[in-house]
Amino acid sequence: MIHPYISRKESYSYKNWILLNKIPHLGSKKCRQLVEWFGSPQKVLSASAKSLSLVPGLGKEAIASLIQGAKNMDINEDLKRIDKLNIRVISFRDSLYPSPLKTIFDPPFLLYVKGKLKKEESDALAIVGTRRPTTYGKLMARRLARDLAREGITIVSGMARGIDTAAHQGALEVGGRTIAVLGSGVDVIYPPENKKLAEEIIKKGAVISEYPLGAEPDAPHFPQRNRIISGLAKGVLVVEAPLRSGALITADFALEQGREVFAIPGNITNPNAQGVNRLVKEGAKLVECVEDILEELDFSLLSKEKKKTFDEEIPSLFSEERKIFELLEEEPLHIDSLVSRSGLPASKVGGLLMKLQLKGLARELPGKLFVRDR
Repeated sequence: MIHPYISRKESYSYKNWILLNKIPHLGSKKCRQLVEWFGSPQKVLSASAKSLSLVPGLGKEAIASLIQGAKNMDINEDLKRIDKLNIRVISFRDSLYPSPLKTIFDPPFLLYVKGKLKKEESDALAIVGTRRPTTYGKLMARRLARDLAREGITIVSGMARGIDTAAHQGALEVGGRTIAVLGSGVDVIYPPENKKLAEEIIKKGAVISEYPLGAEPDAPHFPQRNRIISGLAKGVLVVEAPLRSGALITADFALEQGREVFAIPGNITNPNAQGVNRLVKEGAKLVECVEDILEELDFSLLSKEKKKTFDEEIPSLFSEERKIFELLEEEPLHIDSLVSRSGLPASKVGGLLMKLQLKGLARELPGKLFVRDR
């Protein structure tokens, strides 16, 4: 039976696509090459060693692995889990395969999808950064993701700790669409604390991977999956990254793929800013607000109806609430500083901060610290 998410025009079985993708020592590039050479996964798996040896660049190890896998590999459990977990499988020949990915070097052979991929994810931006961000970095990632999602732009990231998580959360907060690209199988959520986040992403977008079910989050997988993050998007925004960072690998992939690279400049004394500041030196577009991205990429999604003034965007505030809100900054402020600057009693400031939090305009951090949340 042909799986419903493999094109019905294809005469190749769903099972053979999955099996070929799971054979060690091949990878997406060789799998695509083999299917193009023989015509279908079924013909690849039934090919003789002699026939396989005629394929350019296919070494003895890959041939041996292919023949062994075709003969002995059992993927019945994979097929059961795919049905049980409602996972979609999309081949590189499928009409549902994201068109932006078709243009990159080494597009994935298969995509395992939980959630929904649109036929064309044309209006998408990737947001990436360090797993150990500052409070400022997390706030900027959430805010920009939120603002972009409001304009109908899909946010793509890797669901890693730190900036990736903040970007997905920002998009979800305004009901926006977001896609998480994993460095593990879609049934292996990593990091594990993001299980609930993954469930929310699936409702509003998709969690995807090129790796077979059960694949663990091995270190080599993450740099490889970064080409998919950048490949799905029109551009990549880097928010806080040290000089040795997976986010910079994503930016490199973006440049190779002809995508735009954006960066939020940071404090020169902050190690997390060294990578992004270097990107700016090398020509990345400096970002201070969401319009810097929208104008550069010409998404053409901004309209007069969507542009809102401060008073329209921020819920109605009484004068004292507005006073505290305007005192809040991107960096955390202790409640004592807010009391001192506002001239209001501590009990009053505490009450006003509670109201601002309920309106989604302020956030409390450990140690009685507060930051603006809009």
